Amino acid sequence: MNLYEEKFENSIKNSFFYKLPENEQEFIKKRSFELKFTHQELKQIIDIARDLGMWNEKNIVEIFPSHNQKKVVFTRLKKAYETIRNTPNNYNDFELKNIPTEQKYSFKTEEKNGFGLGLCPVASEKTRCCNLLTLDAVESCGFDCSYCSIQSFYNQNTITFDSGFAEKLNNLELDSNKTYHIGTGQSSDSLMFGNREGILDALFQFARNNKNVILEFKTKSDNIKYFLENDVPSNILCTWSLNTPTIIKNEEHLTPSLKKRIASARKLADKGVKVGFHFHPIVEYTNYLKEYEEIYAQLINEFNSDEVALISFGTLTFIKPVIKQLRDREFRSKITQMPFENASGKSSYPHSTKVEMFKSAYESFKPWHDKVFFYLCMEEHSMWKESFGYEYATNNDFERAMLASYASTLNMEFKI
Repeated sequence: MNLYEEKFENSIKNSFFYKLPENEQEFIKKRSFELKFTHQELKQIIDIARDLGMWNEKNIVEIFPSHNQKKVVFTRLKKAYETIRNTPNNYNDFELKNIPTEQKYSFKTEEKNGFGLGLCPVASEKTRCCNLLTLDAVESCGFDCSYCSIQSFYNQNTITFDSGFAEKLNNLELDSNKTYHIGTGQSSDSLMFGNREGILDALFQFARNNKNVILEFKTKSDNIKYFLENDVPSNILCTWSLNTPTIIKNEEHLTPSLKKRIASARKLADKGVKVGFHFHPIVEYTNYLKEYEEIYAQLINEFNSDEVALISFGTLTFIKPVIKQLRDREFRSKITQMPFENASGKSSYPHSTKVEMFKSAYESFKPWHDKVFFYLCMEEHSMWKESFGYEYATNNDFERAMLASYASTLNMEFKI
């Protein structure tokens, strides 16, 4: 083995080289030996090849420049790749690959150390944050949304319940002179497992015992049987994460359809439960604004504003472990085929694209502006002014405004 062969073998260690099709492996190896790519250049080329396959775009062989100077080749290759990345996605000819058709997971119940009540994991002073408290009632999720960060934290094939959850929840001591907002949908979907292990029994009782807590169940599920069969405490909110049929079909695998999610929200609203809707992530693709606007109009048509506590907007933000996890999977997704710009240490859309999507969303709900609480999730402070026309000076101001609005909707006393 000569010096460059040894260097090449070392460079492809801990890369996705052997996950590429054999013809692409052979091509990259051949061109690397000819042009003597550095370790970092080779790693980028392998990532480019992996992304193109995941995106169902032209492969590395098809876009590789024909030239004999390494610098020229590498520059042109990156430019061709970025052109594909920066062009708005089109799902019309997108072919899914290796997507699960049924939920396959096992359940585990074990005694866990600690309780899992803490600040929202994405809370940051760099973004305008509502200071949500999160309750890890269940760990991992049976849905398979390609963009979800849960997959980088938990074993996707094992759903874990805490055998001591009900007792810990019952013993939780809160300040009775303060209003709390607690969400259960950060480490899993709030409703898809129903009352398994008595989890909804425990959470409903917790809500009854703590009238100063606004307890939010965030979900994509249509599993509302427990809510329909039981009295729902008045301080409970049930909120749905919604997306367009295009994104649900191609990126939110194993989840109920948009129609089923909205129908579930309608049934609970009919029972008197206050509901809300999260558009997070809004995803840019060909004709995306029109498709989202159709959903916004449908909600205004099917719900009264006094039934809805909140509408939130957010978009794709990626941390490096999630991108790596996506490249490691043997499937197709266009979710990372987007222009990457730094957003408070994460990768997201350019500022101008975000303003476009959020402003369009907010203006579409104009009839509800003075009646429903609207907010941006995980966005920089300046984004509010440009998208909504107003902003909060601090996270605490945002939190107080949110709590006051929710408390009013739920006919609760608001305690600062």
